[in-house]
Amino acid sequence: MVRYCYAAGLADAVQGGMVSAYIALLRAVNVGSGRAVPMAQLRAMATDMGYAQPRTLLQSGNLVFEAKAGKAATIERALEVELRRRFGFDIPCIMRSATEWTSIVAGNPFARETAENPAQVLVMALKAAPDAAGIAALHESYAGPESIHVEGRQAYLVYPEGIGRSRLTMALLERKLGVTGTARNWNTVLKLAAMV
Repeated sequence: MVRYCYAAGLADAVQGGMVSAYIALLRAVNVGSGRAVPMAQLRAMATDMGYAQPRTLLQSGNLVFEAKAGKAATIERALEVELRRRFGFDIPCIMRSATEWTSIVAGNPFARETAENPAQVLVMALKAAPDAAGIAALHESYAGPESIHVEGRQAYLVYPEGIGRSRLTMALLERKLGVTGTARNWNTVLKLAAMV
């Protein structure tokens, strides 16, 4: 009954323009032992928290849902608390609104590389915008062959020789930039854009 009332209220809110679509990217789930988050359970969790139309993409922790507009930071923290409670380990969660995700797609500085091999282009969504010193430290400490472009709360990355054996790891990026992040390849970025 509570869910029905919420859904009815949400429908009214959508018509009034008070609801937004969000993407929550979970960092480092379903990799290695002890970090399993079944997507069906993730969707059920979002529903139990009162978020509407939860849907997931792949098994890497991509959750799309609708919630009241303007509360992204609050939702992000609430998801992290509930993920910890339900699954028993800390899971950083990085939120973007549908509008922000559209801007990420439009702002891709690597159009040629994306057209040639989208699987080798990644977007790393960051918890916060790194400072200039962090960006400089990254560029000074790493000479490629990868290309790196940091813009606001995301880093665009090109791995011309593949990701698997690259020395430009997520751990290195986080350490140099001084912020937590999680990456998705360009194919996944576009699929998420279509979902919101």
